[in-house]
Amino acid sequence: MSSFKNVRIVDNFYQTSSFFPMPLCLVGTLDENGDTTSFGAYSLCFPYYIAGKGYYAMVLECRNSSNTAKGILRHGKCTINFMKYSKKVFKEHVRLGYPGDTPQEKMKDFKYNLEDGLMALENPNEKYPKVVKEALQVFECTWVRDLDNCQNDKVEEEYNGPYHNFNGITSKYGAHFILKIDKILLKDKYYDALINGVNKRNFCPLPTNWGYRDSINFWCSDYKTPNPEVVPVHEVDLTSVKYAANRADDVVKFSDDALETLVKVPRPFLKIVLKGCVVWAKENNCTLITAKEMKIINDKRSKEKQKK
Repeated sequence: MSSFKNVRIVDNFYQTSSFFPMPLCLVGTLDENGDTTSFGAYSLCFPYYIAGKGYYAMVLECRNSSNTAKGILRHGKCTINFMKYSKKVFKEHVRLGYPGDTPQEKMKDFKYNLEDGLMALENPNEKYPKVVKEALQVFECTWVRDLDNCQNDKVEEEYNGPYHNFNGITSKYGAHFILKIDKILLKDKYYDALINGVNKRNFCPLPTNWGYRDSINFWCSDYKTPNPEVVPVHEVDLTSVKYAANRADDVVKFSDDALETLVKVPRPFLKIVLKGCVVWAKENNCTLITAKEMKIINDKRSKEKQKK
């Protein structure tokens, strides 16, 4: 006999048929004239492209009649603002998430301060949505219109299809937007944490929206102290590393001391790491990678991560 009960799956299943932990953010878009930024509260905003593409991206899911959808359809830009948890902040999220209010109504009693993001500073002749000054972290994004042939999607009174599969107008009521991440902005404290090491005292205190809502309440939990657990280390046998390295390239080879630096690389990523080393070697006219070259390669990767 099962220890579970079967729940009927209905529209908005993440909040009506289940409890589902999600982020909580304020998405900023430009108004119809492109002069003013307004904000809506969202949780259906997740990483989409995380590796192996020419860019990184988020996916935002929303009503196609929302101010946010209209702003992205018109101008193709948005900011995703992550706020620190407090009851006061959460109350503003709930207010901004109420459907039907115009951008002017939403922003009339807006509780926070706005400033230009880096995109506006770097491109002064273009218009960009503002970022929330009090946010701990902000993603500045551009909608990738060409995915799923959304180039001609525009604001309509009603959407009757045909609909796209995963980008633009995806149903009679819904929209999905694949958003290229142009910039990730972090306040100093959390930037330093990423660069110099995260611990319990400097971990970014973001809230969790628990998905469930009834006809009366939204539910959100505050930030709790994170509990770190050491990641298990599984060293790959040196013979296996040699086997993969010998097949990485016909010209570039690896010494044993170089391969010993790779035994802690998880097996699924070993081939990718070796290919990256080969690319570096060919760019630098190197045919034998030793521990010395591996240090140079690792130092280069560390510097590139810091730049990003």
